[in-house]
Amino acid sequence: MIYLDYSATTPVAREVLDSFNKVSLEYIGNANSLHKLGTESHDLMEASTSQIAALLGVLKSEVIFTSGASEANNLALIGSVLQYKNRGKHILTTKLEHSSVLDTVLYLKEFGYEVEYINVLENGKLDLDDLVSKIRSDTVLVSISHVNSELGIIQDVNIIGEILKKYPKIIFHVDGTQAVGKIKVNLEDIDLYSFSGHKIYGLKGVGCLIKKKNIELIPIIHGGKSQTKYRSGTPSLALYVSMAKVLKLCLNDFDMKYKHVLDLNKYLKKNLETMNKVHINSTDVSVPHIVNISVLGIKPETMLHALESENIYISTKTACSYDSSMSLSVYEVTKNKDLARSSLRISLSYLTTKDEIDMFLKVFKDKIEELSLELGE
Repeated sequence: MIYLDYSATTPVAREVLDSFNKVSLEYIGNANSLHKLGTESHDLMEASTSQIAALLGVLKSEVIFTSGASEANNLALIGSVLQYKNRGKHILTTKLEHSSVLDTVLYLKEFGYEVEYINVLENGKLDLDDLVSKIRSDTVLVSISHVNSELGIIQDVNIIGEILKKYPKIIFHVDGTQAVGKIKVNLEDIDLYSFSGHKIYGLKGVGCLIKKKNIELIPIIHGGKSQTKYRSGTPSLALYVSMAKVLKLCLNDFDMKYKHVLDLNKYLKKNLETMNKVHINSTDVSVPHIVNISVLGIKPETMLHALESENIYISTKTACSYDSSMSLSVYEVTKNKDLARSSLRISLSYLTTKDEIDMFLKVFKDKIEELSLELGE
């Protein structure tokens, strides 16, 4: 098997699964119970929270565990605009966001919020002049993805944070789901930051929202204090411990892992550029882990299943996106509907080998030729 869909989900690291199993078997108490077993679980939960905070350079009280990045994004967006509803009902975001952001702001429109989309430059970076021009006295929230999930475009969130410091009533949320573990993250001047465990070799079902101490949120899950007052429910201790473990692991040997992926990225793109009908949509500001391409004249689903028949796995759009005739992110950057309708995403990992890339390239080229002949092109 050649797996090239790491941006959708990653295999679980053995050490992470071992931690989860150990805690599940040995810490049976509810972390909110007052007896000894509960206290032991609570102490371990606090230690895991402290470890995540230290790794990200934030306070322990600023770490909120969630079921994943989608919940974290919902809590960040809905929780902040409800908390600060007196500041206004104007939201700024982009068309490059994950569906858990785009669909949430559309939901908020039903309650009278006005959503405006910031323009992007030719390479996919935010047009910062357009951002500033669209800020109004009633702007309550700006939500930006750190790394776009389809093209891998990196946004300068720290520069954006600096700009927004001039507007202290605006809450700045960053979806860091595709950034953590891929690039170095600095959470200074960011109010809310979301990420997930299963994108960084952790378990599905756990994520985090970093909420700075000066920000308040209205919970979207009610029922009393849990790990924090912002998210009710029995603490999933084993998942929390696994999250601390995987975050530490993904930051180990970071530079070496990044260089490995960067080298593979250059090799992959160099070979793709020689192939007929192939257009690379990712830009010079994309993370090396994501290579978005289009094969003109061939439906992305057709190519995906042709590769699947050879036990090679890539993706079309993000795994969470609705069925659509084209990629909104690719269209936003390329302004080309043909490219947006035929886009494919290849996502790499430090686990990916050059031999796997060579095999993918060979099979991919063969499939382009085969499918083109079938289509009479």
